[in-house]
Amino acid sequence: MSAQAGALADVRHGWPSLFAYSALRMPLALLELPLFVLLPNFYSRSLGLDLAIIGIVLFAGRLIDALADPLIGSTMDRLRARFDYRHWIWFALPVLVIGFAAMFAPPSNSEWALAAWLAATSVVTYLAYSTVSIAYQSWGAGIGTNTVERTRVTTTREGFGLLGVVCASALLAPRYVVPLVAGFALLSLVSAVAAAYAPAPSVARAPRSPGTMAFGNWAAWREVLETPSFRWLLGAFMLNGVATAIPATLVLFFVRDVVGGDDGSIALFLISYFAAGALGMPLWVHLARRFGLRTTWLVGMASSVLAFMWALSLGHGDTLPFLAVCVLTGLALGSDLAIPPALLSATIADAGHDGSREGSYFGLWNLATKMNLAIAAGLALPALAWMGYEPGRGTDTLALSLAYAALPCALKLAAGVVVLLAPLPHTGPSQPPRHLPHGGA
Repeated sequence: MSAQAGALADVRHGWPSLFAYSALRMPLALLELPLFVLLPNFYSRSLGLDLAIIGIVLFAGRLIDALADPLIGSTMDRLRARFDYRHWIWFALPVLVIGFAAMFAPPSNSEWALAAWLAATSVVTYLAYSTVSIAYQSWGAGIGTNTVERTRVTTTREGFGLLGVVCASALLAPRYVVPLVAGFALLSLVSAVAAAYAPAPSVARAPRSPGTMAFGNWAAWREVLETPSFRWLLGAFMLNGVATAIPATLVLFFVRDVVGGDDGSIALFLISYFAAGALGMPLWVHLARRFGLRTTWLVGMASSVLAFMWALSLGHGDTLPFLAVCVLTGLALGSDLAIPPALLSATIADAGHDGSREGSYFGLWNLATKMNLAIAAGLALPALAWMGYEPGRGTDTLALSLAYAALPCALKLAAGVVVLLAPLPHTGPSQPPRHLPHGGA
């Protein structure tokens, strides 16, 4: 029996093996919210670093990281015979723990020292995070053989992720950095042990024809990018990803200076958002089974646009309406987390690259993810600073509202058009899978 066949056989045993694979998503998600949401606020409000400098530094660090992702992914493909995806995860997790802790412990408060420390620790942390993420996602792409199975894998994995984010939401303040780092380290250790009992990553297989497997990183990337459905999917993913990354970058500023919330309300908003996302995951599995992946993602985008249009009208004291916006956008978040990776897995299989090119696909996919974050930080934060917005001063909150709510709506609508026109593989309604248990994630 091949390793990939063995992986599918393991999944037939039920949820335990799928949970063992999905467990790692929880510590990664526990890290993400502080890393991408708290960090700009921490360096601005707590340490006094200029908002424009933060945006430029984060843009540069994320750009370096993004450009490294395809190289990381193609290197994993070339070394599959010697190192499976779990080896890369086990190697990079300790580096990630150390880098994450260092980001929130700068040795000096001088402006240039802070900027240099933020830049250096960001690059180390982002590269370690990329290594773990690419290996983890590539591993998951080999689990499941049809639309519903792939959706169950991604929703179960992202359900664990949302649990991690909910925990991070309750600890999203500088005074909780130590518990966050300790919790991340502990959960990483547990999930690393659990990975040994998860469905085994498939080994690299021989090409299906002499011309199928190209050697070298550039050849691998070219082969992947020559897949039309992947190019279209990647374009939609980037537009939608920027639309999601901008509110994530600005949410703490929006809550404090537009809605007028405090630390307690911020925690409530974030927990409601991510809890709604976790609870809504079975809904997206059901919709994908009934209507297919493409239609389900479009429904999620439309729901998010309607909710963000409401957010555009909010002002000081609108705590309950913003809580409702958080719940609605949280429900829509589930489609963004579950559907694109399932579509990518289907695209890889449809192109005949399953078992040989997953690392290259997810390397480019992660590059797009990091570019989304870089664009959000590198454009939104400096633009707000140049328009006169200063955190905590009550200045130019209209610009903040437009950046937080209106711009994401426009980008999501553009992403929806791309999804409608894209030549994606058929992922229409299908029967319940034979190899995974029935029921929600």
